[in-house]
Amino acid sequence: MRRSPAFFVRCAEIVPSPCCIASLTVIGSRGRKIVHATGEKSELVIRRLRCTACRKIHHELPDCIVPYKRYESECVENVITSEPSEVDVAADNSTLYRWRAWFCSMATYLLGCLESIAIRFHLDVVEESSTPSQAAHHRFGRYVGDADGWLARVVRPVANSNFWVTYPFCILVQGPLR
Repeated sequence: MRRSPAFFVRCAEIVPSPCCIASLTVIGSRGRKIVHATGEKSELVIRRLRCTACRKIHHELPDCIVPYKRYESECVENVITSEPSEVDVAADNSTLYRWRAWFCSMATYLLGCLESIAIRFHLDVVEESSTPSQAAHHRFGRYVGDADGWLARVVRPVANSNFWVTYPFCILVQGPLR
C-alpha cells in the first residue's frame, strides 16, 4: 500500500516509437514525483514502453512534465515568462536562475526542432513579426501560440520526435580534453 496517493498516467493516443516509428509495448510502470507551484509534491505512475523494433525503452510523460525537471511545466513556464519579482513558485532562487539559463541555452535548439518538425509534416507556420521581441519565449508563438501552456506544447513534439537532449549542448566541453 502506498503512503501517498498516486495518479496513473495513460495516453489515449497510440504514439509510435520516437526512434524508429515502430509500435510500443507496455513493459511496466514507475513512479515519477512532481512538484507543484505551491511546493506540494505528488506522485505520477507513468508507463514504461519498449519499442518492438529497436528495443529501446521510453517513458510516457504527460504534458505537465518537462523531461529531466522535477517541477511541473506550468512552474517552469511561469519562471521563464515572468519578471523575477513576479514569480510565484516555491523554489530557491538558484533553481529559478538555472531554469532561465536552461531555457536561454535551449531556445535556439528547440526552435530548430520545431522548424524541422514543421517541414517534415508540411505544416504552415505563422510568419515572424516584423518587430523583434525582447523575450526569448515569444519566438515560439509562431509554432505553438502564446497562450498559457506554450512550454508543454513545445516539449511534446520535440520529445515525441526524439529530438530531446539529455544535456544541453552548450555546457559540453569545447576543445580537447586534457
